[in-house]
Amino acid sequence: MSQVTSAHAVEPAESPLTPESWGKLGMWIFLAGDAMTFGALLAGYGALRAANGIEWPDPTQVLGINLTAFMTFLLICSSVTMVKGLSAIAHGNAKRMRLFLLLTILGGVIFLGLQAYEWTHLIVDKKVLFSTFEGKSSLFGTTFYSITGFHGAHVTGGVIYLSVIVVGSFLGKPWAKKYNIVEIAGLYWHFVDLIWILVFTFIYLIPNPTTA
Repeated sequence: MSQVTSAHAVEPAESPLTPESWGKLGMWIFLAGDAMTFGALLAGYGALRAANGIEWPDPTQVLGINLTAFMTFLLICSSVTMVKGLSAIAHGNAKRMRLFLLLTILGGVIFLGLQAYEWTHLIVDKKVLFSTFEGKSSLFGTTFYSITGFHGAHVTGGVIYLSVIVVGSFLGKPWAKKYNIVEIAGLYWHFVDLIWILVFTFIYLIPNPTTA
């Protein structure tokens, strides 16, 4: 009887996390922390904008909505090519994976180029500076450049991240042709795209109710 009881008391050991799942877990933890950082930045922007009221410039009048709408569309397309690249390596087609990852990288590079153009236009032509706007002290420029610049840094990191995988694949590195490696990179890239949609909505699209 005691032998039967002891046999039932033994529970099967849980299988440990594999290196692949550890990598994905690590990325999810990083993205969760990053999401809170972006959330704090956007919340701070909203609070400052609400506190300044009529003194806050109308973003729909100052910023280039058409340009940033195209930038948003570009990042959405890059998410599609990222999915295509992941699907290609899932079927063992490294050549197609490289093609779609290169298209994703190209989308990121064009996005960064357009953001640099936007910043130059705002600073040189419209005099939207970090500490002043329209000849008076304003937090508009400071918050705008901080949030969009922080996101731009993430896009730059994503471009470098994907470039390392593509170069490793060209060099025949086994790790660069693993599904989980591309999948983890895809999680990061989709996160960056999602954050930009939020940034675009909150900073560019919402008009100032005092001037609408």
